[in-house]
Amino acid sequence: MNDRQYMELAIQIARSAQGQTTPNPLVGAVVVKEGQVVGMGAHLKAGEAHAEVHAIQMVGTKVEGATIYVTLEPCSHYGRTPPCADLIIQSRIKRVVIATTDPNPKVSGKGIEKLRNAGIEVEVGLLKKEADELNEVFYHFIKTNKPFVTLKTAVSLDGKIATVTGDSKWITSSEAREDVHYLRHTHDAILVGVGTVIADNPSLTTRIPNGGKNPIRVILDSKLRTPLDATVVTDTKATTWIITTYHADNIKKEQLEQLGVRVLTVGESIIIDKLLNLLGENGVTSLFVEGGATVNASFLKERAVNQVITYIAPKIIGGKLAPSSFGGEGFQMMSEVLELELIKVQQIGPDIKIISKPKGAN
Repeated sequence: MNDRQYMELAIQIARSAQGQTTPNPLVGAVVVKEGQVVGMGAHLKAGEAHAEVHAIQMVGTKVEGATIYVTLEPCSHYGRTPPCADLIIQSRIKRVVIATTDPNPKVSGKGIEKLRNAGIEVEVGLLKKEADELNEVFYHFIKTNKPFVTLKTAVSLDGKIATVTGDSKWITSSEAREDVHYLRHTHDAILVGVGTVIADNPSLTTRIPNGGKNPIRVILDSKLRTPLDATVVTDTKATTWIITTYHADNIKKEQLEQLGVRVLTVGESIIIDKLLNLLGENGVTSLFVEGGATVNASFLKERAVNQVITYIAPKIIGGKLAPSSFGGEGFQMMSEVLELELIKVQQIGPDIKIISKPKGAN
């Protein structure tokens, strides 16, 4: 194996912990000595050991003189755990290969500087693009203090999300729906409007083989119409936050809070940018929007979308009154529309999954 293959392995190891490390980044590390992989590790959870620690501990006392491949610059500051740069120096590792620098101002460049000052050979930039993509959520949150927004829709071939009567179960296949549950697992929070709660009474939990992490359930509900017996209120399987306005009924607010729901008031109306600031202040780094046409239109109007995931089923619903994935007035001119760049297209069961991002976002 060569440097590139070792770093590919480190990235693969880091990706295995997707959905577990928030608000920390995904990081993988591989220790190589005399042409053999002798240690591997991933950061698994915030507050616990970093990838470098796991990898070095696996090697033990024979780590001296080895090379370590790390997907993200080793930290140089004391946080909830000691600096990894110090551990690498103490271990007498000879060479450090780093995919990309850390955008966190507390770290950026300082870990590399500390290693070089200790006489360690440091190389930076191998598979940088792949490593950066791995942590696009972390990078976005560090730079903006707002969650990275993924907007998901499931539509028929003619762009409908339901029939004219509102029937939408199921447009897409069980394979596509399982993929959606995995996406829930990898996000901090999932968001819908109160209309979805009233119409469908969803659980908004993660249901994948062998379990999964349930995201915080965020409900947009300006007048607190969420029923007290709604599943998101009563099931206790996940935390529920309801975002409301000054127009909400205070008695209803107290009733919901007594049932364990957190009710957050944002002002006279729900403005998406203010909502994202609020979620960021409360530690939400990634948001999975699974709303209906009205909620989707709100995010589109403010261009508050970092990624769009669309599942297209080979079905035709028809009907000019059948709802599409984005409601509202839409844009008036083609020069105003949100242009997307296709990132990935794949088949899942009988359906097509398209991942796209706003042009010029990276």
